[in-house]
Amino acid sequence: MLGQVSSVRPVVISALFVQRAGVYFDLDGIECFDEERDARNYRGPCPVIAHPPCSRWCQLAHINQKRYGHKVGDDGGCFKSALESVRKWGGVLEHPARTYAWRAFDLARPHRGRWTPDRDGWVAEVSQGAYGHSARKLTWLYYVGPKPPPLDWSTPRPTRQVSFCGNHGNSPLPRLSKKAASATPIPFRDQLIALARASRGWCATGGISR
Repeated sequence: MLGQVSSVRPVVISALFVQRAGVYFDLDGIECFDEERDARNYRGPCPVIAHPPCSRWCQLAHINQKRYGHKVGDDGGCFKSALESVRKWGGVLEHPARTYAWRAFDLARPHRGRWTPDRDGWVAEVSQGAYGHSARKLTWLYYVGPKPPPLDWSTPRPTRQVSFCGNHGNSPLPRLSKKAASATPIPFRDQLIALARASRGWCATGGISR
């Protein structure tokens, strides 16, 4: 009815390649693209938080290729699509540290403890343990927007490990389940949302991320 104020808040951020019923679902102002919606079809215009699948790019990718025939990097174009969305609409992309995708797409290698300028944005390495994850879970970020703020660069002593390879190191720490290992801590989710929100409108106005 004319004159009524809608109770539906506008979408301000799009979360790409996320799990249904995960930490981004049912948040005001967040539009989620799970496997069913297929984030490769994203056409904007909101800044994004992108979590493209990592199994074909992670440190175990070559082992998986040898065991199961899953070719390294053969993710159906998910990482490429996520990177293009961040560059076009602003926001942040998250992937495991030492992902092979970084070199494949010619991204600058991140350094822990600071943001490093890249050709189109900024890169950094952060531990999700600093945001409440029980494992160290080192993570690489690629951000496009105005100069990003400092993150929590600390690396707390972990109480669990995320490795699923039985001969990976001699750590006595118990291994997490795959579900627990892949879970995004709420404080880390909120940090990514803050980064995406800071980039809102930046690309559309022709800002230079320096």
